[in-house]
Amino acid sequence: MPDDKKNRTYEVIVIGSGASGGWAAKEFCDKGIKTLVLERGRDVKHIKDYPTASKAPWEFEFRGTVPIEKREGYQNIRSLREQTMHWAIKDDEQPFIQEKPFRWFRGYHVGGKSLLWARQTQRWSDFDFEGPVRDAFAVDWPIRYKDIEPWYSYVEKFVGIAGNKDGLPELPDSEVMPGFEMSCVEQYFKENLAKNYPKRQLIQARCAHITDPQPIHIEQGRNKCQNQNMCNRGCVYGGYFSANASTLPWALKTGHLTIRPFSVVHSIIYNEKKGKASGVRIVDANTKEMIEYYANIIFVNASALNSNAILLNSTSLRFPSGLGNENGLLGKYVAWHNYRGKASAGFEGFKDKKTDGRNPSNSYIPRFRNVQKQEMDFLRGYAIGFWGGREPAPDTSMMGDQLRENLLSDKLGNWRVATWMMGETVPIEKNHVRLHPDLKDKYGIPQLIVSCEWTENDDRMVDDYVQQSKEMFEKAGFIDIKAEDTKSPPGSDIHEMGGVRMGHDPKTSLLNKWNQLHHCKNVFVTDGACMTSTGTQNPTLTFMAITARAANYAMEEMKRLQL
Repeated sequence: MPDDKKNRTYEVIVIGSGASGGWAAKEFCDKGIKTLVLERGRDVKHIKDYPTASKAPWEFEFRGTVPIEKREGYQNIRSLREQTMHWAIKDDEQPFIQEKPFRWFRGYHVGGKSLLWARQTQRWSDFDFEGPVRDAFAVDWPIRYKDIEPWYSYVEKFVGIAGNKDGLPELPDSEVMPGFEMSCVEQYFKENLAKNYPKRQLIQARCAHITDPQPIHIEQGRNKCQNQNMCNRGCVYGGYFSANASTLPWALKTGHLTIRPFSVVHSIIYNEKKGKASGVRIVDANTKEMIEYYANIIFVNASALNSNAILLNSTSLRFPSGLGNENGLLGKYVAWHNYRGKASAGFEGFKDKKTDGRNPSNSYIPRFRNVQKQEMDFLRGYAIGFWGGREPAPDTSMMGDQLRENLLSDKLGNWRVATWMMGETVPIEKNHVRLHPDLKDKYGIPQLIVSCEWTENDDRMVDDYVQQSKEMFEKAGFIDIKAEDTKSPPGSDIHEMGGVRMGHDPKTSLLNKWNQLHHCKNVFVTDGACMTSTGTQNPTLTFMAITARAANYAMEEMKRLQL
């Protein structure tokens, strides 16, 4: 009925309610634009829906271990804990085909993975944006640091970033409030690294935690981080950034936002006569009813692989193989981050000191390989995360009374350090996702086939990380050194990117410099799917900055009646 269609019509539809989707909603609603956010999972209200926040270990029946009877239906989840089980999705929610081993972590609830992320926020530099054109792998980014720099600042001030001004050209400074203090062993390693490797620096990683609340954060209803280190349960203080604590309630306060949970997006509707998208087709997760919503502008922020899946399933006479897919590259050149390398060691110094309190951040060595020029036998490079602390280390080799006494003792062991690599995978065409021609999920949507694997370039990069970790630890006088390639499958560390990449040329890319589909200008993709290359930095800050930039461009185009 006409009235019913009117009630399902908005100016903007945003697909996904996570970090980037929340920013799209905030930007449009701030300007008075009627916006609908579609979320395939359940609703999650800030504070109210964090059932395990701040709970002590003894408040869980089995100290967080999930009993066998409660594990049914969750076989594909690597680590199921009662503290975070409220975010877990059952295997039948969205089955997918692993043509090659792949781990796919999803956040199907309002707020998405912004409730689950590691909260690390390092900026990109032109060394990252110029990587593809420099080594002729992938295509040139249509933007540079100067295009995104003001949007980094804009987002950071609203989000709240803890860290320091480090003055590194390969990792531009952010808008920061005071960072978290390094432990004594981290400070020691920082000094030792500077002495032995002048081009490598250990810095305090920048993270989305409020350490000095500003008026903009108080206005959001957020407060100072309490250093509880229980972030992935949901933070009642709003001390770390999530869409639930920040952008979504901000947008709701304007009166211009509607959030519709339990809305599994089937496809985007393409209007052949008008030559643009006219709306979004969803399946209600509870009733299985198919419903259409309409808007002039559509932002796709469903997370990288699902954004690819939605566009691939959005077929029409004009685009029989997926919306905007005139060049056949949709779903191809998928990439992620390489966290295969891990290292650890002990240190016998600082016996008069111990770790006091908790630190929700860690330290960070920015990329130091192939920065100014190609110098290694692999392309691009890797950053390194670093942690150091000292905890009780009871002797568990005993039995009976002696074991109990040892376990109850708070005797401290040596200081321990650990590192992990964050490598850049180079996008290649054969790493791709596509839709299965026959198999469908319970919503009648084609299942996604994920076909991604490591390359020799990744292997060589891991080998270098392992060798360098051992060498750096040895020079620092650490003991019990272990460094290894864990051989974990692609996707193990969440940062999927690509498939709907940005570029100058419609023949080799899907999106232009404003994140518009080249061949369907009122559809924007601003989550990880838009990334042309992956860099080594945690990517969420870049997703948010790109989203804010694209949303404001879209509003300018609306004023000009260009969309």
